[in-house]
Amino acid sequence: MNIKDIILLDDVVIDLKIAEEFYEKQNKGLGNYFRDTIISDIESLWLYAGIHNKIFKNIYRLLSKRFPYAIYYKKINI
Repeated sequence: MNIKDIILLDDVVIDLKIAEEFYEKQNKGLGNYFRDTIISDIESLWLYAGIHNKIFKNIYRLLSKRFPYAIYYKKINI
């Protein structure tokens, strides 16, 4: 199933920025690597949305492979 749009909540954008700053403080350049990795994971939903573990009704969880971070999402038919 291909996804037309991926919509991020404002809270998600804030959480990603906080995590990026945290990783940048740990090691210079790690924040950018974190951001790029998570954005890549989110973009993978265009192809793979719905194959991840369903954790509650219509909520799915994608675990990042490189960071201890989870992406929760739901599919909406519009």
